[in-house]
Amino acid sequence: MKDYAEQILDGEGENDYTRYMRTDALLSLQRGPGERVHRDEMLFQIVHQSTELWLKLACAEVAEATRRIEAGELDAATRLLGRAALGGQLVTQQLEMMRQLSPWDFQTIRTILGHGSGADSPGWRAVRSHSRVIGAAFDKLVADRGIDLAEVYRTGEDTPEYRLAEAMIEWDDRISIWRVQHFKVITRIIGHQSVGTQGTPVDILAKLISHKLFPELWHLRTELTATGPMGDQPVREGL
Repeated sequence: MKDYAEQILDGEGENDYTRYMRTDALLSLQRGPGERVHRDEMLFQIVHQSTELWLKLACAEVAEATRRIEAGELDAATRLLGRAALGGQLVTQQLEMMRQLSPWDFQTIRTILGHGSGADSPGWRAVRSHSRVIGAAFDKLVADRGIDLAEVYRTGEDTPEYRLAEAMIEWDDRISIWRVQHFKVITRIIGHQSVGTQGTPVDILAKLISHKLFPELWHLRTELTATGPMGDQPVREGL
């Protein structure tokens, strides 16, 4: 009879769960009680560390979606982008924990952050990098297939190209929503007209809210409105 009490995996930890999940290492990544200048450092670190993990997964999905587009497997790419977008949603939801930080208490935490900034986040740098690559792959797909995206939308047909375009918009939208919520959380904690840990004025972040990963797909919506039944422009070919 199989002995399920026997721990069979190699690695550090007292049981197979801790060995596979590497929980000993994971749970040691936060500053200990003797290192903290404020108890809410744990909150601050865990929100940011878990954000990096979710973004690592989301970007892996975007990278695989890019490969699937290049292979012509559009439905698979669409599904993977949906997973990436969910990762973006979960990262945004985590910001609710940051709302629990007292503005005054954060001033103490801020003293030990050095010049660290979210601008240096490997996860968010990867979001921008992988999004540029998948955007280029999508543009090449559209060009190679001679697709008129505006016409794809006007027909209302549920084509693989349409589903993929909408999945890309969803990914873009989730990132944009995070930008909005992040800006609101920061200003809630340190206020407007303040300077961040790298000397950047906080209000500059407001300009990033309008940034789009796939501007052509957003412009497409403007064109559809302008050429629709209530619009005032003629339909143009090759949009």
